[in-house]
Amino acid sequence: MGTRRAQYLEALGITTWVSRGRPAAAGVALDSTSDLHTQAPALEPTLAPSAPPGGDPRWQALEAEVTACTKCPLHATRTRAVFGVGDLRAQWLVVGEAPGAEEDRQGEPFVGRAGQLLNAMLRAIGLARGENVYIANILKSRPPGNRDPKPEEVASCLPYLRRQIGLLEPRIILAVGRIAAQNLLATDASLARLRGRVHQFGDLNTPVVVTYHPAYLLRTPADKRKAWEDLKFARSVFRQLAASPQEEC
Repeated sequence: MGTRRAQYLEALGITTWVSRGRPAAAGVALDSTSDLHTQAPALEPTLAPSAPPGGDPRWQALEAEVTACTKCPLHATRTRAVFGVGDLRAQWLVVGEAPGAEEDRQGEPFVGRAGQLLNAMLRAIGLARGENVYIANILKSRPPGNRDPKPEEVASCLPYLRRQIGLLEPRIILAVGRIAAQNLLATDASLARLRGRVHQFGDLNTPVVVTYHPAYLLRTPADKRKAWEDLKFARSVFRQLAASPQEEC
């Protein structure tokens, strides 16, 4: 196992076996500012791209629509709409809840410490932010005080995410956090009941795997090992998809 990948596992609280006489890899602290974007070995193999590359006018038009949206009161308090970020040909889609304060300032989902941990989570299973991964939220605007989204806010914003998913056509969706999972799957089931199973989203029955939100894991590091099990499960689901040819429409 490479030193860098061992660091990503360390950030998830996973102790790796090291043979006697070999030094253990240095860990990544929860509040580390280490470079989590450095290339890791053995990235997950990809399937054939299912969406056109960047510059697609459909993506540009949708982002402009989101940026100008006034469908719910959150537009009046946001600094920037947070559309999404990543590879427009990605087969992995990560869906979170809503922008936080730093995301609202930068206009990008999952930045700051939670974003660093998400980067480590992705790297631990051979993925990289921006490479075969797209990241978005249920809401495109920050709820004041980081409160839970209101049903009417979700109703106004979720159609944008659905359109993003329609353009991206991901092979797998990783829903991080209870609120993201419940709204994506239209259920009130607990996170405990949703984890460890493959769910389906939309007309294409896109597989959905549920895990903890990185911000929650920063507050509750004892659950990082459970998150690691979720990530391995998601990776195994994707590998099964990679082994089966994608059906032609």
